[in-house]
Amino acid sequence: MSKVPLMPMATAVWLVENTALTFKQIADFCGMHEVEVQGIADGEVAKGIVAYNPIMSGQLTRDEIELSTSDNERPLNLKVNNIEITNEEKKMKKYVPLSKRQDKPDSALWLLRQHTILKDSQIAKLVGITKNSVTTIRNKSYWNFNNLNPKDPVAIGLFSQKELIEQISKAERRVKREKKMKEKAKKLDNANSN
Repeated sequence: MSKVPLMPMATAVWLVENTALTFKQIADFCGMHEVEVQGIADGEVAKGIVAYNPIMSGQLTRDEIELSTSDNERPLNLKVNNIEITNEEKKMKKYVPLSKRQDKPDSALWLLRQHTILKDSQIAKLVGITKNSVTTIRNKSYWNFNNLNPKDPVAIGLFSQKELIEQISKAERRVKREKKMKEKAKKLDNANSN
């Protein structure tokens, strides 16, 4: 059987202690050899391993065990729970190694030079530093500004190209909105002055 339960040895211990299943059924279900299961029953194998209840963990049902207990030829079937991970669960903060953390100010400088339409808050969010740090880098008043070397954050793996494109398109929409607002204000001023 290609699919085995979580913690197969501990599951086998529980099945030996709490069911009347054959050694072969337990061995097939747990992906073990029949002799190993017999060793568990004899107390020679898996000493000190705490039994793991497959019913409590949702890998087996009591009905499944009863069906296999009444028919020695019937194998146990692992209950598979298909859990779908949503985008919200995937959007967790990823760990940035210490070696890459020193590249964050360099990446902020690169973004400031390459993508001028990005706001400081967008750069801070992308790179993972404070908005204050981005502002000081923009104003060239960052404490270590003379030692900064612009580095492409996508190339060094701080974030993905997709995330950068999303932020740039958001900034472009903001610029268009601001341009329209200025044009409206200009038209209103011209209308009021006439």
